[in-house]
Amino acid sequence: MRTPTGTITSVATELAPAVAVTAITNAVEAVLTAAGHGCSVGDIVVAFSGWGRINYKAFQVKTVAGDLITLKKCNTFDQTLFAPGGGVGTVRRVVPAKWVDLDRTMGHTSTGGDAKTINVKFTEYENEFILNDGFTAVSRSFEMDADLIGTPGYEAMVQLSQTQQPTVVRRRAKTGAFTLIPGTVSFNEEEIEAEGQIVRVKGTINGQNSSTRYAAA
Repeated sequence: MRTPTGTITSVATELAPAVAVTAITNAVEAVLTAAGHGCSVGDIVVAFSGWGRINYKAFQVKTVAGDLITLKKCNTFDQTLFAPGGGVGTVRRVVPAKWVDLDRTMGHTSTGGDAKTINVKFTEYENEFILNDGFTAVSRSFEMDADLIGTPGYEAMVQLSQTQQPTVVRRRAKTGAFTLIPGTVSFNEEEIEAEGQIVRVKGTINGQNSSTRYAAA
């Protein structure tokens, strides 16, 4: 068990240029062939794949061997879900020096990720039945001390909001466990004021796929 206390949220302010993925395996942890990928073990990458389930999804690099990189927790083993040969695309690496930690945040909330369903009833049937229909988009929101204007974390949020460039958000618990989600940023600099509270501004992360969760090492 754990609480959110001590959790650090970071945003990536730069992704390296896309590198072509010319092959990807069907495996419990997928192996990508990507010449010139520039990755090291532990790097974070975003996969852009012909396989929709891992398209625009973030993973940690587990191993590197020449042009081959293994993505930790990227399970593509089921060939009914991942048609062999259909997953090629590109990969973009988070530039390690471009991670920026956010400071003095509060009120973190998450919405979305819930199952979507549709109710179906045929004329001949008396009872409806339910079909699963994927999941809702994920959005994360938080507030930040408004007086942090000019600090690296604040300015990173401003930049990402203005440019709408893709980013990866990493949330690290003090236990070492972390989550990754790719997305875009909306940052509202309008001050939120209330008696008895500090002045805040609000940030929102609009997820582009589901989170990838990693246990503490």
